[in-house]
Amino acid sequence: MARLILLIGLPGSGKSTLARQLLAEDPRRRLISTDVLRQQLFGSESIQGSWLIIWRQVQIQFQQAVLQISQGIASEAIYDATNAQRRQRREVIALARAIGFNYITGVWVDTPIWLCLARNKRRKRTVPEEVVLRMHRQLRDAPPTLTEDLDCLIHYSRDQGSEDACADLRFRGQGVRERT
Repeated sequence: MARLILLIGLPGSGKSTLARQLLAEDPRRRLISTDVLRQQLFGSESIQGSWLIIWRQVQIQFQQAVLQISQGIASEAIYDATNAQRRQRREVIALARAIGFNYITGVWVDTPIWLCLARNKRRKRTVPEEVVLRMHRQLRDAPPTLTEDLDCLIHYSRDQGSEDACADLRFRGQGVRERT
């Protein structure tokens, strides 16, 4: 079964930290990260570059991940991006299904906006505050739901640690459907 973990959350919410923890727990997972792609393609995570170029690379890496999973080389894939817009999430999910992912778990890292903004200010690569606020409104107004064709949705608020996310991901096939 080709599984994809779709991370959802604001810049500074802890998505990449969670991705690193998931990779440490199982190094056979494959990370597909828009920040890493920007670094590879444009020489810096902070250079936004052409979304079409990045999207093409996401498609290629999804295909490679499905192939590696089918060959037993990889266990599953993690897609690390903000995925703040419902339309964008649906496009990613549709692409993932078309390429061959047959179980998609959304993990919404729902960190308070004030904390995301504070973390953002401490980063090497800051996202403009107005962009973070816009993404916050997008997630608030159209939060992730199972109706987006997710098989499982795990919702984490600030009170829960990323260790909880790792634990729930281990049991997602055993009845965990949505946690808020």
